[in-house]
Parts: sequence; structure tokens; C-alpha cells
Amino acid sequence: MSLKIGIVGLPNVGKSTIFNALVGAKSAQAANYPFCTIDPNVGVVEVPDERLEALTNLIKPEQTIPTTIEFVDIAGLVEGASKGEGLGNKFLSHIRECDAIVQVLRGFDDSNIVHVYGDIDPKRDREVIDMELILADMQTVEKRLQKAQSEAKSNDKEKVIYAELVQKVNDQLAAGKLVGEMDLSLDERIIIKDLHLLTIKPHLYIINVTEDKITGIDREEYATKLGLQDSSKIIPISARIEEELAGFTKEEAKEYLADIGIEETGLNEVIKSAYSALDLITYFTAGPKEVRAWTVLKGSTAPEGAGVIHTDFQKGFVKAEVITYSDYVTAGSEQAAKEKGLLRIEGKEYVVQDGDIMHFRFTS
Repeated sequence: MSLKIGIVGLPNVGKSTIFNALVGAKSAQAANYPFCTIDPNVGVVEVPDERLEALTNLIKPEQTIPTTIEFVDIAGLVEGASKGEGLGNKFLSHIRECDAIVQVLRGFDDSNIVHVYGDIDPKRDREVIDMELILADMQTVEKRLQKAQSEAKSNDKEKVIYAELVQKVNDQLAAGKLVGEMDLSLDERIIIKDLHLLTIKPHLYIINVTEDKITGIDREEYATKLGLQDSSKIIPISARIEEELAGFTKEEAKEYLADIGIEETGLNEVIKSAYSALDLITYFTAGPKEVRAWTVLKGSTAPEGAGVIHTDFQKGFVKAEVITYSDYVTAGSEQAAKEKGLLRIEGKEYVVQDGDIMHFRFTS
């Protein structure tokens, strides 16, 4: 499954610089004036996974194919975007196509780079972006609410429930709450999926800081400062460090990060956080011709996992041969795993686990 992450932020917060660093490209414009990024820049990067490398080293296949993630650098937003101010309409349409939203918040001070509001206040910047997304969603919900209430007059049970749910969402949006933070059941979230709301998407927050501040960020403290309940959504990044890393080999990057006291690159952190926020896991197919990573929703059954490869695999699913990653690596090969009784045959009810090595049997 393809994954698209929208990178958003106010003008001049370092959004395009961070995009370039994350995707290892220089395609996105970055300059000291608003609306430098008009049309979205798109970069596709491989999802780093040490397990894929380990399997490749064991099997030595003809090719290795990692799963990928698409980053979209979306035009800088200003207050009033929900009403079409600035590049508001374009901003909102591009973000609607993304699976998750990463807000870049400026945590650095530089008199040479003018902030659109004149001073540095990450909490205010977050609230400006959130409010524009909320206002856009309110427009969508208010239109749907009128129709839903009219349909509910028929006293059809499902239509009454739907109208009440849309009213509930509308009221909480009006109170300034993101849909993703509302106390909604999984069933309720599925019911309102047809509204394609912006604020139901998972939100992550990159704090763009200077090199000397990167290791001193207390995520819990910063989350409180931003008015967030979940500190795992906070990702401190120094755009300058990430730019430097883009030109390093993997070994050089690892050594450089260790020297400055950082465990992993900003790209890795963003990807891991996005996978977690979207409830995604990875399974593998492995053989002499190809070792490949596949992304699926956590909780997917074996047939659903097979469907990621091809819909025919899901339709004609019979069984799945499964070896856990740890068993495969310990055994050293598929044949050795089989001989040790570590290969299992699973049916339609099996739930795919992160790191599973799978082979599907299906009928055409």
C-alpha cells in the first residue's frame, strides 16, 4: 500500500529545507519569502529496515525491494486559508490527499529569516494551522449536517444515528477540537469516513531547531508547551544536520550521529512515527529472486496481506506459509527453518504479524 505524508507549516519555518533533507533532494524551493512553494514538491524515499538488510545478506537475492513512503511538501499556509486566503484552497486540496500530516514548527531564532508573525511561538503556529484545518472541516460537516438532519426525519435508525454523529462532530469542531482527538469509537470513525475530514488524519510535529539545541529537547516538556497530550508526536529535527547527513554514506551518518549524541536520522524518526500513528506494520516475502518488504494495516488477516501484493492473491487465497523474522534469522535459511519445524501453515483467520516472512498459496 502506498503511503503519503504531507509536510505543512507556516511560511519561513524551514519546511522545504526539511523536505529536501528528508528526501535527499534539492528539488523543493526554499527562500526567505512566503509562498515560495506553490505547487507541492513530491519525494519518494525507501523505508529503512534493518530486517530487510539482514534477510538480503542471508539470502543474497537477485534484487531487494524496500517499501516506500511519499513525502509531499505543501505550500506554506497563512491564517484565513480555509476562506481561500493566500494559497489556501490549493493547500487544503493537497493535504486532503495525504494519509498523515506532519507540521513543521519553528523552534529556532534567526534575524535573517523573517517569521510571518514577527516572533517565534511554536504553540501559536500550531494553533493557526490546526484552526485552519478545523474551519475547513466545519464547512464540510455543516453542509453534510443539513442533509443528514433532513434524512433523519424519516426515522430510519441508521440515518438518525448518522445525523447525531455528524452533529456531535460539528459541536466538537466548533469547540476547537481536531476530529482525530475526539472520543469516537472505531465504528463511528468508519461511519464518518465519507466526509474525508482533514483533522481526522494523524498529526505529527517536527520541531525545527538549531544544531546546538537538538540533543537538549525534552519531548514531554515540549508537548506540554504545545498543548499536546502525546509526546510521541514530537520529533525534534535540525534541518542543517539533516542536510549534512544527506551527503553521507550510511556508515558515515551513523558515526556522525553518534558523535553528536543522536540515535537516528530525522527521516527514520518521521517514518517510524508515521507508521505507528497510522497503525502500519511490515511483512516480507523472501526467495532467491527477490526479497521484498510490504506494508499492511496492523490487524490485517493473511488474505488481506496477500491482497497487498495482488487482488487475485486475496480472492483465491488458500493458505500462507509463515516464518517469524527471528526464527528465520536464527535458522539461517528457509530450508533450515522448515527442518526445525519453524515454518507454520496458516489459514484465512491468521493475523499478519510485524516481521513475518510469508509465502501465499492461492488458486487462480
